[in-house]
Amino acid sequence: MSSVTYEGATRTFPGQPRPAVDSLDLEIAQGELLVLVGPSGCGKSTSLRMLAGLEDLSSGRIMIGDRDITHVEPKARDIAMVFQNYALYPHMTVGENMGFALKVARVSRSEIVRRVQEAAVMLDLTDLLERRPKALSGGQRQRVAMGRAIVRSPQVFLMDEPLSNLDAKLRVQTRAQIAQLQRNLDATMVYVTHDQVEAMTLGDRVAVLRDGILQQCDTPRRIYDRPANVFVAGFLGSPAMNLFDLKLVDGGAQFNDVIVPITRSVLDQVDDATVTLGIRPEDVIVDATGIPLVVDVVEELGADAYAYGHVELNGSPVPLVARVDWRTPPEFGETLHVRLDGSRTHLFSAHDGSRLAQPLG
Repeated sequence: MSSVTYEGATRTFPGQPRPAVDSLDLEIAQGELLVLVGPSGCGKSTSLRMLAGLEDLSSGRIMIGDRDITHVEPKARDIAMVFQNYALYPHMTVGENMGFALKVARVSRSEIVRRVQEAAVMLDLTDLLERRPKALSGGQRQRVAMGRAIVRSPQVFLMDEPLSNLDAKLRVQTRAQIAQLQRNLDATMVYVTHDQVEAMTLGDRVAVLRDGILQQCDTPRRIYDRPANVFVAGFLGSPAMNLFDLKLVDGGAQFNDVIVPITRSVLDQVDDATVTLGIRPEDVIVDATGIPLVVDVVEELGADAYAYGHVELNGSPVPLVARVDWRTPPEFGETLHVRLDGSRTHLFSAHDGSRLAQPLG
């Protein structure tokens, strides 16, 4: 396995006013599972296809290990890609699908059989090797597609939204299989998804893209705890972080009659009259002395429950989500009282959305 490096990698499609991927600088360590995540059109799949050789770079370069593969043909890059739609040959058996790339490469039959059998054991496909794709479930087909990549023993595995065609239960099961597989193989893997749950549970690190520009790359925990800007804060997390534009006053940011404390050193650095304050739903605390929250919807998720509602801020209703006791969830139209845990709030510039500091509680 090898590392992957994007150096100023840019892709601009003909006739488009801005790059689909803009000066991407990113290093992926050998044996790391890095997840590219972002909304539709952010450039994550284009970034993956540039690495695969399916899209040309407009500028910059891409390295696999110490080798510049920017202008190398896709078949010579020693990568294996798993697609969203499985791309299995319907007339071939599972075993033939898994071994086809090796057959084309003129690998001996005995070696093909050995590698296919090893991959089948890893993926629990041994009893399915003689079946054809039409006789398989969606999850089984996806495992065959992964097996086809594994038998090639590539330097880098690429996965382009491989679970998006599976139902919710299968996604969870297959996600766990991919994580276990990556650890067992000690494989370098670049994984693209729009699903933040996949990103947070799978990745050693997560790279968040927006409009072709890398916003933040870090471990899932650090991104969740210290998002680099308002976009990352609002994108990662389910439910999303609550965000409010608040006026600065002496001592902090004013939320109606409550002042959320901010250190003097931070206040002195802020030129704007307002800041953007963020707080996760789990850090909004139900408190009889707090701010009135009118409940619009309650989302019950078994051991978790969330109240989606609105509070009055400067005379206008603004949305707010709070985690509530799942044993006694509120009802639609009910008014709760909540307060913000000042030690768990996040502060961003109202000018450019960048992270400023963690207010003190």
